[in-house]
Amino acid sequence: MYAADIAYFYRQNSEMYLENMLKLRSVCAFVDLDGNGSICDYELHELFKEANLPLPGYKVREIIQKLDRNKDNKISFDEFLSIFQELKSSDIAKSFRKAINRKEGILAIGGTSTQSSEGTQHSFSEEERYAFVNWLNTALENDPDCKHALPMDPNSDSLFKAMGDGIVLCKMINLSVPDTIDERTINKKKLTPFTIQENLNLALNSASAIGCHVVNIGALDLREGKPHLVLGLLWQIIKIGLFADIELSRNEALAALLRDGETLEDLMKLSPEELLLRWANFHLENAGWQKINNFSSDIKDSRAYFHLLNQISPKGTEEDQPRIDISMAGFSEKDDLKRAENMLQQADRLGCRQFVTPADVVAGNPKLNLAFVANLFNKYPSLTKPEGEDIDWGLLEGETREERTFRNWMNSLGVNPHVNHLYGDLADALVILQLYEKIKVPVDWTNKVNKPPYPKIGTNMKKVTNFHLEKMCVSLDNYYVFSLGKTTAKFSLVGIGGQDLNDGNATLTLALVWQLMRRYTLNVLEDLGDGQKANDDIIVKWVNTTLSEAGKTTKISSFKDKEISTSLPVVDLIDAIQPGSISYDLVKTGSLSAEDKLENAKYAVSMARKIGARVYALPDDLVEVKPKMVMTVFACLMGRGMKRA
Repeated sequence: MYAADIAYFYRQNSEMYLENMLKLRSVCAFVDLDGNGSICDYELHELFKEANLPLPGYKVREIIQKLDRNKDNKISFDEFLSIFQELKSSDIAKSFRKAINRKEGILAIGGTSTQSSEGTQHSFSEEERYAFVNWLNTALENDPDCKHALPMDPNSDSLFKAMGDGIVLCKMINLSVPDTIDERTINKKKLTPFTIQENLNLALNSASAIGCHVVNIGALDLREGKPHLVLGLLWQIIKIGLFADIELSRNEALAALLRDGETLEDLMKLSPEELLLRWANFHLENAGWQKINNFSSDIKDSRAYFHLLNQISPKGTEEDQPRIDISMAGFSEKDDLKRAENMLQQADRLGCRQFVTPADVVAGNPKLNLAFVANLFNKYPSLTKPEGEDIDWGLLEGETREERTFRNWMNSLGVNPHVNHLYGDLADALVILQLYEKIKVPVDWTNKVNKPPYPKIGTNMKKVTNFHLEKMCVSLDNYYVFSLGKTTAKFSLVGIGGQDLNDGNATLTLALVWQLMRRYTLNVLEDLGDGQKANDDIIVKWVNTTLSEAGKTTKISSFKDKEISTSLPVVDLIDAIQPGSISYDLVKTGSLSAEDKLENAKYAVSMARKIGARVYALPDDLVEVKPKMVMTVFACLMGRGMKRA
C-alpha cells in the first residue's frame, strides 16, 4: 500500500502532498497501536491528539462514518487521506493541515508569519499554547469569574482572546503569588474598553511587581492577543508559581539533597532549576539509574521519568495518602512515543499529567519538561528533613520583604542572569553593572568587566575584579562598581567595598541596591519633568498640593508620617489623580484595627497599579510605614499624575 500511496501523490504532481503523506504515514504508524494497517475510533482520537488537535468522541465518530467507505467501523490509510480531498472546507481539515505543516513545534502566525511595525517576524510555539491552556483550564476551572473564558480550546486562538479583558491574567497572577492583587479591584462585570484597560494595567503592573519582565508588553498587546507576548508573559507567571516552594527557607526537606562537604549556604546558592535537577538525580540514584544532566536530551526516552515516578509515588505509609503503584510495563516499549505515552499515563495516576505530551518528551522540549518536573516536585517531593546532622538551620531565615521587593524589581527590568537569591546572584557584579546602565551610568563592558565563564583557577578572585577600576588589583577602594557608584552615580558608599558584595554582606549590599532603585525611580520622574531634578521634598510637596487641589483633607509631612499606616493618603491621592476611581465604600476609616489598615493597604496598592503606577512595594510596607518603600509608592503615583497632566 505504501507504493500505491507514492504513486497517488505523484499523480497529483505535488511534492508538498508527498511530504504531508509521509508525515501522516509516520503519525499513523504510531497511532495504529495494534499494527493491523487500519485505524479505529480510539486510535483516530489519539492521532488528532498527537497532532495537538484533540476532538470529542462524537466528532471522531463522525469522521469515521464519513471516511469509512466499506462500513467496517475503521478506516484504512487511503480512507484517512481523503480528509484532505473530501473535507477541504472543514475546520478539522484546515486545522489538521496546519498541524502537520508545523516545523519543530513552531507555528508562524497566520499560516506564515506576522510582522510588527518594525518588520520583525514573530512565531509562537503550539506546544506551549497547548500546555498553558490545559494548565489554565485545570487551575481556574472552579473560579466563577472565569466562566466566560473557560474552558479554552488548546488548539484554537481562544487563549489569546481570553487574555483580552485581563480577568484570567489577574487570576493567574494570584495563583502564582497569592494576594498580589486585591480581588476587589478587578473589574468583572459590564466591561467597557476603559474598565478592560484598567484590568490590563492591573495585571501588567502586578506581574512586574512579582518579578516578570514586562518592559516590552503593553495593555494593547494583551487586548489584541499577540501570541508571542501572551505566551511569554504566561510562562513567566506560571514559572514563578511553580518555583515558589523550590527553596530551602520554604522547604527544609530540600536539605536532604546536601552532598558530602556541602553546607546549607552552598545549597541555598543553587537556582530552582539546579535544585530540581539535583532532586531528580537524588531519586534516580536511589533507583539505581544513571543521572541526567538536563531536562531536554537526557529525558527523551522517558526511562528516567519512569524511575522518577516510581520513586516519588506514595507508598501508603501516611494515613491521608493511599499507596499508588507505578507500572513499569511500558519501560521496555521500543517506540519512543509509545513509551512516553505509557509514562504519562503513570504520571496521570499521580495527578501530574501536565505541561507535556509524548511528543514534547521525545522532542526534549526544555521549557515544558522543566514545568512537568517542577509540578512533580510540588506534589510529591518525597524528601525527609535530615535530623541529627551538623547543619546550621539558623541560616534558613527566609527572604525578607525588602529583599524580595529588590529582587522582583531587578528581574522586572530583565537583568541577566535572573536573580533567584539576592546576595549570591549579585556576587560577581554583573547584575549590578546592568542596573547602572538602567540608571544611565555608562559601563565600560569591554575593558573593565570580566564576564563568565570565569577561569577554574582563582575563580573567586576573577569575580572580585569585576568591581575593579583599572589595574584589577584587589583593593576595596578601587573596585569598578564602587568607583562608578562614587564618581558617576554620586552614591553614598562610605564603608562599602567590592568584597562586601562578593561576600554577600546583607546590610551593605542592600544599601547599594536601595540607592540603585531610588535613582531609577527618580530618573523616571526627571524624564517626565523634562530633566527637572526630583527628591523627597519635591515628591512630598507634589503629593500635598495634588491632594489639596482635589479637595482631599489628608496630607503627609514625610515618608515617615504615621498617617500613612492607614493608607488613606494613598487612596485619596489615587482618586485625585484619576477622579472616581476609588470605591470609598471599600475603604475603612475612623479608628482602624491592624486588620483594617492591612485591608486598606491591599486596596491602595492594587488600585495604584490599576491606574497605571508600577508599584513594587507591598501592603505591609504601608501599614508599617517603611520610609524607603513608601517613597517609591508616592514617587510612582507622582509619575502617573505627571503623565496625566
